[in-house]
Amino acid sequence: MVAAKELTGEPGRVGTLLRAALPVVPGANLLPGVRKAPAADFTGLAYRREGVVAERARVDAYAAVCGFPRKDVVPLTFPHMLAFPLHMAIMSDAAFPYPAIGMVHVENAITAHRAIGVGEALDVTTEVGTARPHAKGVLLDFVTTASTDGGTVWESTSTYLRRGRSVDGDAAPGLVVTDPPTGGIEWRLPGDLGRTYAAVSGDANPIHLYPLTAKALGFPRQIAHGMWTLARSVAAIENRLPDAVTVEVAFKKPVFLPGTVRFAARQDEPGWTFGLTSPKDGSPHLVGRTTTP
Repeated sequence: MVAAKELTGEPGRVGTLLRAALPVVPGANLLPGVRKAPAADFTGLAYRREGVVAERARVDAYAAVCGFPRKDVVPLTFPHMLAFPLHMAIMSDAAFPYPAIGMVHVENAITAHRAIGVGEALDVTTEVGTARPHAKGVLLDFVTTASTDGGTVWESTSTYLRRGRSVDGDAAPGLVVTDPPTGGIEWRLPGDLGRTYAAVSGDANPIHLYPLTAKALGFPRQIAHGMWTLARSVAAIENRLPDAVTVEVAFKKPVFLPGTVRFAARQDEPGWTFGLTSPKDGSPHLVGRTTTP
């Protein structure tokens, strides 16, 4: 494990977004502190936050946006909110060779070892190692652990795709969910969902906000956050999940806003299998499964 840099407080959202965007701006990408290090020199990077509190107001706001009930323990996906500033700090670091703008979240795996109480203080660390090969570029695994004096209570791996030149090695197949469930219920998603989720998560990537900002980055209109689709899916079955659980998902086609998706879930031998699909043609937006760690 590489030595983690300390991140005090939570970085300002506007400042973080600007730092993330600068490496793709011609001219600015040559400035010291902005210019990215060569990919061949990258051996890993980690950031850490200590004593981060899952505050009641933020937990409740997050739960309301994602469809979780109000409880005295945080939703399964909530600790990602505490880790997201660490993700951005890594991506904005000049030592990280890839610009944050253009990183595509393709998979996520979360393991909760126990329930986390609202108001509980956590030490959160995120580390990323060297890139893995992919047919369309490289994969970067952002591995997060949330711990207390009693040990690790929550961990996740967020896998991002950076399109472009790949690296040597055999590409792993990624998460495969066989026979995903069909049918289910439809959810109508409003056009401002990306802005609402950004307000509680801190993830103000322009592709999620407005048609104009999304078009500037190649999308016909704004898209839902992948982590919202994961959280909303987990919220639909959270009362059937144990406190100690692993949830794995693969993000497929983007969900355009406003829009409609269909959610379906099925209980299997090891846990639950679930998915979000398009009501029009059944194409998948997200596929996932749960297991007991």
